[in-house]
Amino acid sequence: MTKRLLLLALLPLLANAQTTVSPNTLALHQRLLVLDSHLDTPLTLTRPGWNIIERHDYRQDGSQVDLPRMREGGLDGGFFAVYTPQGPRTEEGRAYASAYGLATLTRIRDVIDRNPDSFALALTADDARRIAAQGKRVVFISMENADPLSSDPELLNTYYRQGLRMLGLVHFMNNDLADSATALPEWKGLSPKGRDLVQRANRLGILLDVSHASDAVFDQMLAFSTAPIIASHSSSRAVNPHPRNLDDNRVRQLAAKGGVIQVNAYSDYLIPLKQNPERNKAMAALGARFHNLAALSPEQVKDLYQERDTINERFAQPKADLDVFMKHLLHLLDVAGPEHVGIGADWDGGGGLSDLEDVSQLPVITQRLLDAGYTEQQVGNIWSGNLLRVLQAAQSAAL
Repeated sequence: MTKRLLLLALLPLLANAQTTVSPNTLALHQRLLVLDSHLDTPLTLTRPGWNIIERHDYRQDGSQVDLPRMREGGLDGGFFAVYTPQGPRTEEGRAYASAYGLATLTRIRDVIDRNPDSFALALTADDARRIAAQGKRVVFISMENADPLSSDPELLNTYYRQGLRMLGLVHFMNNDLADSATALPEWKGLSPKGRDLVQRANRLGILLDVSHASDAVFDQMLAFSTAPIIASHSSSRAVNPHPRNLDDNRVRQLAAKGGVIQVNAYSDYLIPLKQNPERNKAMAALGARFHNLAALSPEQVKDLYQERDTINERFAQPKADLDVFMKHLLHLLDVAGPEHVGIGADWDGGGGLSDLEDVSQLPVITQRLLDAGYTEQQVGNIWSGNLLRVLQAAQSAAL
């Protein structure tokens, strides 16, 4: 199929009640270098029999990223996260986190090694441009929750040699390194170990990520880091007052120091939600039954998502749509400027909108940005230029 025929075939798939993507916009989107700064797809890679080369269905298995859908949506790649759930802060817990993180890193590298015609490891901004020009998907590696480094910070050098180029210190809970945005303060920001890790990352040229970090951690990292930093998947606290989002003052400070905020599509952070104890109880029971995602068969995964949908129907919660996402995105563009905003939607990690379920639909965002008056160059910077610039700045500061 020629590229023109492919574009025409995709057009009906990219029309929804809010946005119809024009042929010119779709052609532009496919020309742009489109990167996402936070992909939790390595979680999906743990599933037995799940193959990233094959096309999957979000409504069947909950996955949002695979090679066919990346091609359809013009997603050239991004940062694949080494995510480690926060466990007990004991000797055994730290050992488990260390092994878990290295196993996830191995899975990412294995996808690249087994599919050299489709994926390639990127270490620099120039690598990303070269790989995309070859028609391959760009794989940067990041870390979400640096608990795997708690027992041995020297492991950061090992991760760096294997491709790690972005580092987020914390997730939903506090750890030995930093306070979380969604937990009570323990360290009043960074711990001594956390400050040391910031310095180590700076020396290696690893881009520091403040998403999930508390306000105090943000302030300290911005002050201590010798290079610009990134919020790889955060949104606007002015639009929705959730602690995971950044307030306008901090967004301006981030931009003033050359940093970038990448807007996410995680519904809980985009719109206010009322607590529903019965729904939480049902979800907790479901999680307990299917707690080991890495060991689930395809049939069990299907059962899991069917039961999840049943719970969601019984205890209906609102889900953010593209209008809400664009409200966050356009507000942050107004506050920080189009040179300091990008997109990190949290695909395969809870991201997704009611009318934007997976990466095959990404051109609707490009259409919305053009409709809002942003130029083609600005849209290109939002999709990748700003992200690559801050990465390069972090690496240049290490020299």
